[in-house]
Amino acid sequence: MQFKDIVGQTVMANRLTEIIDSGRVSHTQLFLGETASGSLAMAIAYAQYLNCEHRQHYGEAGPDGLRADSCGECPSCKKYQQLSHSDLHLYFPYAATATVKGTSISAADFQSEFREFLNAKHQCGTLDEWYEFMQIENKQGQIRERDADDIVRTLGMKSYEGGNKVVIIWMAEKMTVQPANKILKSLEEPTPNTLIILVAESSEKMLSTIISRTQLVKIPSLRENGRTASPEFRNLYVTWMRQLFKLNMASLSAWVDTMHDKSREVQKQFLLFAQESIRDSFLRNNAGLPSHIDFGDEKFNASFPTMITERNIEKINDAINDAIFAVERNAYGKIVFMELSFRISKALKKR
Repeated sequence: MQFKDIVGQTVMANRLTEIIDSGRVSHTQLFLGETASGSLAMAIAYAQYLNCEHRQHYGEAGPDGLRADSCGECPSCKKYQQLSHSDLHLYFPYAATATVKGTSISAADFQSEFREFLNAKHQCGTLDEWYEFMQIENKQGQIRERDADDIVRTLGMKSYEGGNKVVIIWMAEKMTVQPANKILKSLEEPTPNTLIILVAESSEKMLSTIISRTQLVKIPSLRENGRTASPEFRNLYVTWMRQLFKLNMASLSAWVDTMHDKSREVQKQFLLFAQESIRDSFLRNNAGLPSHIDFGDEKFNASFPTMITERNIEKINDAINDAIFAVERNAYGKIVFMELSFRISKALKKR
């Protein structure tokens, strides 16, 4: 996972790469924030950057404002991209399934499934989605004592490949008291060149003794950042809407190709941003409410909201929902975005 693939977290990504570049990496950190906002993805991208052999530094010319990122091409990055690096250790809540049962199960029994889930969700899958993937929707997952024993054992070993060893504990609030107490000393005194990241959505259910041993990294939610935080999304949206009104097939095809090349999570977040933008335009045009989205184009800001009316907003909203559904199920991007474009173009012309 590279920082450029995480939507709406440029400011936090720049802060994290600056910390690593300055050599001020705390050995135990708590990434606190919603998984859907990229907390786990940020942890993985952070670890990948830490171990990258050829870090890329952009200054002010980086993609979407990034100051730096991992190269994505060195052997370490390629392994991180597939979550297969020997020095990346993942722990997470789980429960017995139809195929994996018994009282002695641990996170080790679900590693391949968890990696498959993360790759499918671009590291932004929620806990409920993980439970659904495991088919344990009616059970509560936990991080257990056997996992704590494994964490302690892992933290006591040297790295396999000579770089930094990384332990990531996802949904750390699902760790009960006994395993949490077992890892306290290891969190405080890990072996050299070890990074421990606890990823949690809420610290309220975590032991205070655990929290006190971590450096807090608060991952802002996309609602706090505002999806308008991405200049790339603003530009893509303005370009798209203008093309849909004119229906220039050559430029539209090029735009669809651009969207097709992006990760599915970025595609989904863009569609959510588009949906929010359409709603904002409707409220401004029909209810007289002030707009909270600035597209960086005064002419577009002033004229486009008049295109969204009671006659077409429902059709546009339905079209975007269908596209989101298709993206989540790995539909072919070019077909999804071209069909969506035709549906919205037709709706806009019947305002």
